[in-house]
Amino acid sequence: MKNFLLIIGMLLCVYEGFGQPIGYMNVWERAPLHIPNESSTDAPLQGNGDIGMCVGFERGILRYYLTKNDFWRLQSKAEHLSGPRVCGYVDIKVKNYGDAGFTAEQSLANGGTTCILQQNVGEVKSYSWVSATENLAIITLSALEDTIEVSLDLNVPHNEMALVEKGESDGTAYLTRAFIEETDIPTTIAFALQTTTGNCKSLILYPGRPIHLFIALESKFKKKNPLKHVLKQVRGMNSMRVEHLWEEHNAWWNSYWDKSSFTIDDKVLMKAYYQGLYTMGACSRDKRFPPALFGWVTTDKPTWNGDYHLNYNFYAPFYGLYSANRIEQATGQETPLLDFMQRGRWYAEQVTRTRGILYPVGIGPLGVEVTRDFPVLTDNGYTEAGDVESGGLFYKQRSHALFGTVNMAQHWRHTYDLNYGKRIYPYVLAIADFWEDFLKFEDGQYQIYEDAENEKSGFCKNPGMSIALLKNALELAIDLSKALKKDKERQTKWQDIIDHLRGLPTWERRGKHFLRGAEEDEKGRQVFGVSFSMIYPANGVTLNSDSILLAAGLNTVDAIQQWQHHNATSSFYPAAVRVGYNPQKIFEELHKYALHTYPNGFQLDNPHGIENSCTVVNTLNEMVCMSVEHKIRLFAVWPETVDVSFKKVRTWGAFLVSASFKTGTVCDVSVFSEKGRPCTVVNPWKGRKVLLVRNGKMGEQLLGEELTFSTSVNETIVLKPL
Repeated sequence: MKNFLLIIGMLLCVYEGFGQPIGYMNVWERAPLHIPNESSTDAPLQGNGDIGMCVGFERGILRYYLTKNDFWRLQSKAEHLSGPRVCGYVDIKVKNYGDAGFTAEQSLANGGTTCILQQNVGEVKSYSWVSATENLAIITLSALEDTIEVSLDLNVPHNEMALVEKGESDGTAYLTRAFIEETDIPTTIAFALQTTTGNCKSLILYPGRPIHLFIALESKFKKKNPLKHVLKQVRGMNSMRVEHLWEEHNAWWNSYWDKSSFTIDDKVLMKAYYQGLYTMGACSRDKRFPPALFGWVTTDKPTWNGDYHLNYNFYAPFYGLYSANRIEQATGQETPLLDFMQRGRWYAEQVTRTRGILYPVGIGPLGVEVTRDFPVLTDNGYTEAGDVESGGLFYKQRSHALFGTVNMAQHWRHTYDLNYGKRIYPYVLAIADFWEDFLKFEDGQYQIYEDAENEKSGFCKNPGMSIALLKNALELAIDLSKALKKDKERQTKWQDIIDHLRGLPTWERRGKHFLRGAEEDEKGRQVFGVSFSMIYPANGVTLNSDSILLAAGLNTVDAIQQWQHHNATSSFYPAAVRVGYNPQKIFEELHKYALHTYPNGFQLDNPHGIENSCTVVNTLNEMVCMSVEHKIRLFAVWPETVDVSFKKVRTWGAFLVSASFKTGTVCDVSVFSEKGRPCTVVNPWKGRKVLLVRNGKMGEQLLGEELTFSTSVNETIVLKPL
């Protein structure tokens, strides 16, 4: 036992072998205030992309909330009858610590979290980590000076719909929770707790003698008998097993941080950059069950059913993962969209009388629809009768499924993975089917009627977001059709729609053009106001756009100034970059934005959970290495006075790009080609010749505003100005 405790004690030294996020810590000076919470929590967040854990403290009890991406109540019904559910709690009650002080620190390098309880001169420390490679969590308790009595218990929130079994077997505590009755798909979760003392109910902490808690968690989706599995897991824990898990855990996080890097002399932005990637690394890796709205749920009644919210919220956390080269965390985002296709076809037939697919605003995994039969006028009158059609909650929007192609296109264009292309092609084809039928051809143009730009904006004509999204989706359809050698005969129609689709709606005031949400409302009245929704992520306006449209985009961003907002900042910041807005202003506002967070990185008072996790990541990557429309632009929207370097930022074309910007000069530019596709780089040394060095050998010299060159699979090309 002494050797065992010695090994574990050594493992508690936070690993500092990581190249990037060393020293970046989340710090809590008091117990989290928003746990449990129906929307975002402010607690420390831990996880491995399948299971999650966060911790709160109240009245002497450290409560570890356990979550799992695949544990939902799955019933196609609104009124909180469907949605992700809490798996349960591990309660650690410290005797005579009812009004103890609480502080915590969390390393972004590997998620290791230390909570300290202080009562007078006494102190209890809890160090926890969730294994990156197994569905196991380890908590180590230690006392500083006094002998401390601790009791342990497993609990769940009260829910009459849940079936709960709680017990003890040979010194191991266990709990199962299931939603079986009146569900479309039954779900079951099991977790078990074992300690190094063999007592799962009460402990005595002696100074210098830590005690370790092992928690295993699994669902019936992963194991036929999850209870049997978790009991076996915790009973198999020993010193060698823990040491091996710790090494694997740190190796995984080390590899994760090595996927790409970004370096600037701004610790606030650097921490936010790592924080966003840490959050997604901790909550997104299950390819069948991606994280829902909040990532971590702490109640059985999460706001908006904790759903996959399809008018942008579900999609937003993934925007920055592609350029950050975290493809594993992005893979699986498409799964619930593919699983819902059968119901989507039914809605298209019933609601719009078209082919293809039409999606409501809120869905879940495995084809479940969490907003079905939404009761109108029960949410302070927000949802009206016309917002629900054939039982589906649409808010008059026809773009929910169309929006789903955004990240599919990002994934495809950043990887050109044929297997992924085959996987999403049926969905993209169904999108094309729908819009071929839904569009109206008038006056030589394809027009959109009876579609809402935003939730609750009402039916309108030619909403800008739908126009931009549709063009982007049809370009994806053509690309996939060519790559997969399918439906060649349909490419002409898709290109015709792209060529003759109504332009983005704009209006002019005092000599300035602005983007607006739509042309007309349902009564034929002109729609004014401004909207940036078509710029990003729909790629509707870029630095390649004509001068009038680009000016409209710039004027729109300048007019809106939506830098600090609870909605859509995940799109606004990169939209500002895409149209070339003042880089110093973007940089300064992004710095403020990164300060406006809870200790765990969630935006203050933002109800939307993980959606802004990678806003900083995405914005900074776009500023230094934009590749929309297959043109790599280095530092195109970057402050001239700020030095920066990055490595292995992924771009359209399946390239990994590295470069530096030092004292106003671009240097150290290299391009690694995964797929051997043609590459175009906007010349970062305007007017100068550029030498290509291919795999260490002198290559050709290029001159021009744009440098276009061939590449080979796994070729590294260094660009040098002459």
